[in-house]
Amino acid sequence: MFKKVLIAEDHEHANISVRKTLEDLGTPQKEFRFYCDDALKLLQQAYDQDNPFDLLITDLSFEEDSNIQEITGGRELIRAARKLQPGLKVIVFSLENNITAVDELFDDLDIDAYVRKARYDAADLRRAVDAVSGNKKYRSPDLMRNKKVENAYDFKLYDIEIITLLCNGTPQKNIPSYLKENDIKPAGLSSVEKRLSAIKTALSISSNEQLIAYCKDKRII
Repeated sequence: MFKKVLIAEDHEHANISVRKTLEDLGTPQKEFRFYCDDALKLLQQAYDQDNPFDLLITDLSFEEDSNIQEITGGRELIRAARKLQPGLKVIVFSLENNITAVDELFDDLDIDAYVRKARYDAADLRRAVDAVSGNKKYRSPDLMRNKKVENAYDFKLYDIEIITLLCNGTPQKNIPSYLKENDIKPAGLSSVEKRLSAIKTALSISSNEQLIAYCKDKRII
């Protein structure tokens, strides 16, 4: 389990939730900072003293006030912290519930866990700390359920090919010619129409335009 944890959070009620969780886990050393600049400064001091933090728990959004900051948000703090200490474990504790935005945190910043602030976030945070201490990734269960719903259709290479053609401006009626020329089967117009219809039905999407937008948003194409 982690012995030294830094929490960057500017809301007192969230600090209380995190504090209780860490106390329940028996974390011996906990430091809280309301500003990202202060959090990074403390990380630097601990690192320079050869007594680095094991874990950073940070929010994404910090309210601006009269105390002007160079680092104004959690994403920038994570980048700076990882530049200083590449092996630092990071848990994001935030209200953000957009699955694409959360995915980007894992993909772009390589965070270790994401916990959404919600009714039972203390128990959720405890599970996250347990998972990360065991070198596992974690995200809140409600986000996992939503992710499964949003990705209810298992896209095949064939599906991606025809949706990409639509995205590039190829009329649906002309797709079979391209498929035949490139020896992609099934190539019939009826097969293309049935496949697109099946995808849109699975995703509750009514038009090709919406399907293209969905696939772009989910980085499928």
